Amino acid sequence: MDIREFYDYCKEIASYTSAAALVEWDMRTKMPPKAAPDRSMVAGKLGRTAFEMSTSPRMAAFVEYFNRPAVDRQLSEVDRRNVELETKQYRKISAIPPDKYEKFTVACSKGEYAWQEAKAKSDFAMFRPYLEEIVAYQKEFIEYCGYEKNRYDVLLDDYEPSVTTEDLRVIIDGLKSELVPFIRQLQEEGKRPDTSFLKGTFDKATQEQLSLDILKAMTYDFDAGRIDETAHPFTTGIGFGDVRVTTHYYEDNVASALFSTMHEGGHALYGQGISEEYRWMPIHKGASMGIHESQSRTWENLVGRSEAFWKYYYPRFQSRFAQFEGVPVEDFYRAINVAEPSLIRTEADEVTYNLHVMLRFEIEEALINGKVEVADLPDLWNAKMKEYLGVEVPDDAHGVLQDVHWSGGLFGYFPSYMLGNLYAAQFFATARQEIPDLDGQIAAGHLDMLREWQRSKIHQYGALYDPKDLVVRVTGKPLDYHYFMSEVKEKYSRIYGIVPSESK
Repeated sequence: MDIREFYDYCKEIASYTSAAALVEWDMRTKMPPKAAPDRSMVAGKLGRTAFEMSTSPRMAAFVEYFNRPAVDRQLSEVDRRNVELETKQYRKISAIPPDKYEKFTVACSKGEYAWQEAKAKSDFAMFRPYLEEIVAYQKEFIEYCGYEKNRYDVLLDDYEPSVTTEDLRVIIDGLKSELVPFIRQLQEEGKRPDTSFLKGTFDKATQEQLSLDILKAMTYDFDAGRIDETAHPFTTGIGFGDVRVTTHYYEDNVASALFSTMHEGGHALYGQGISEEYRWMPIHKGASMGIHESQSRTWENLVGRSEAFWKYYYPRFQSRFAQFEGVPVEDFYRAINVAEPSLIRTEADEVTYNLHVMLRFEIEEALINGKVEVADLPDLWNAKMKEYLGVEVPDDAHGVLQDVHWSGGLFGYFPSYMLGNLYAAQFFATARQEIPDLDGQIAAGHLDMLREWQRSKIHQYGALYDPKDLVVRVTGKPLDYHYFMSEVKEKYSRIYGIVPSESK
């Protein structure tokens, strides 16, 4: 048995997942509403075919053969990692009946369409039966896969390999102990920036041009991707040379599309930067969703909301929106960095964002372990928003229905957003050490300097390394949330004119 046979078979599987990704992209961007039922069926068939191939006797033979010690010793680092990833996937899902997986895929396709309607009408009851079916499948699959301590660990592993529920609780406890008092200090002692000039009407066509311009400035390759509008922004890799970005435009909020474009652009740069050598291989993907989020949060926040970036980009922004001509760049910078509790996760600032993720983690973990039911979610969500952020949720659209993830069965995904913030801060601190005058380079418009650093340190390797190993490889240290706290305290203390409590 030759390793080339293994790769040819992986390519066959990847061709079906690529087609499924294209179908999903179309469903969320261009598909006419009446096509939803049949398109869901197509998505289910593609998903089932890839699933069956991944759990077939032929894959079983590859797994058995290439994990033999005598064979494993002869494999290269890249070959060994590809075998490792496929072996893990095979062992995790081979116990799930293919017909069950197909029904789950169909349920998710229908669920996402139902979520869109429910969100538009702000009516959780419309979405509830679809979500109940999706959750039931997830619980059933977990039982097939098996678990040691916590059912939720099985789902976490899909997005953040080797991270457990217990790990997250340790991180959250430490982060929360510093974050909550700092948020309180900003509110009680700080001077809130003026944001009045951010209100207004902003032409959608002009915003579309702004998004194109921003992506070009970030060095996004339009020959290997495109940007479209959707209800909930996302990035999807259809395959090598095709990594697509979406955003959403609000005519009364120019900042929303601006920063969601930079966020999704960060994801896309990662996808476009993976080595061509890994084309069609299992490692042709990000190391984890947390690492992926670190790249998007770097561009959205550490670059996009930085003083350096706006020194460079503000004149271009003003030329598109005349209402900002009389607003000094310093005032604009402070305004886009207001830190205060809010309803919507995707619109949250750097300081409060992680609280949105923490409450979602708690809700998901309770739901998957049977501590709460789907019917309980709206009230539970609203209670936790009040507890964590002190805000009242006015309706389902601004509450439990605001995120698309559950409609696609993406339970275990949300913690990646928080981990991404932490990874991003640690990576960026290292980039500042290794790139001479990084902030000065950004202020001069040389964004390619950071992109090339990311590509050489992170992007090119795809999933060659586990996230824990990659962090140490890039920064020399394990993940440490103190990098994040140091970043936000230094930045927001200056913006709000306070002295951090531990420095007094």
